[in-house]
Amino acid sequence: MNFVVLLGLIAVSAVNATPLVPGDNSHYVEGESRYIWMPDGDGVPHLVDLEEKVDTESLKGRNGANNQYWLFTRNNPNNHQLIVNGNANTIWNSNYRANRQTKVVVHGWNSNGNSAINPMITSAFLAVSDVNVIVVDWRGAANGAYTTSVWAVPGVGQFLGNFLTWLVNTTGGNWNNFHLIGFSLGAHVVGNAGRTLGARTPRVTGLDPAGPQWGGNRNALNRGDGTYVECIHTDGGLLGIMDPIADADFYPNGGRSNQPGCGGSTCSHSRAYELFASSVRSNRFTGRRCNNLQEARDVRCTGATLMMGNNQLGKRGAGLYGLVTGGSWPF
Repeated sequence: MNFVVLLGLIAVSAVNATPLVPGDNSHYVEGESRYIWMPDGDGVPHLVDLEEKVDTESLKGRNGANNQYWLFTRNNPNNHQLIVNGNANTIWNSNYRANRQTKVVVHGWNSNGNSAINPMITSAFLAVSDVNVIVVDWRGAANGAYTTSVWAVPGVGQFLGNFLTWLVNTTGGNWNNFHLIGFSLGAHVVGNAGRTLGARTPRVTGLDPAGPQWGGNRNALNRGDGTYVECIHTDGGLLGIMDPIADADFYPNGGRSNQPGCGGSTCSHSRAYELFASSVRSNRFTGRRCNNLQEARDVRCTGATLMMGNNQLGKRGAGLYGLVTGGSWPF
């Protein structure tokens, strides 16, 4: 057999081989590998087949119509109140106040409203300001085969956008008070929600937006989904997107695995929402502007500053930013 052909066959079999060590994505080649380990909402890795056929039949039931909207405020910081789209009484009987800022938090794949991202970010916001926090539980579409969840994302985002439109129209709220935050697949959900709203929200934050099956995907989060769109990349090229897709893209510690204190991709991916929660509590992560993506990957950025994360609705900026963080809370 021709030596070059043999090498090619070895390479093909390598990227399609089933990885055996849970959470170890060192085998993964973006756009080529068939399998990748993805964490659920508790950080437990699951082996995902990126070539698994989309279950179009289950998509009929796995859509945004099943979204639940959980309200947390300083009056109910630990126990949510359910707001039901179309039922105004669920607003009037809740602690929602239209004159407050409203933070909307969306989890990722194989997760739900109780997954770690939600209490971490919710408690951070409520610790520093009197706001409404709406956690979007979209477990019906988020759980199950990853490939099918990817297909469900646009509809979930559209339903979220329609819910927020109803909420504002019903309560007389102000669009300038809304901040959408999404992790992994949830980052693409808030992107689609922002698009449905005509980019009226002043700030959209993507926390390590999911990478597999999202490169070149027109439904991915992008800089046109809000007045100001930002991303925090922590596992770029593996579970997250590496390329800049927002107005401002932050690359802490090079934007990829392994993040400080992490032993692999699963931890590095989740680090995005941990860093964001810390930044809300204490606005202290100073990004320096990079001339290009390679500088960001190499942590060699020395340009103008822009703070990573925080809870400021009026935040604005553009470009790629690098910074170094610690390996344990508050980083």
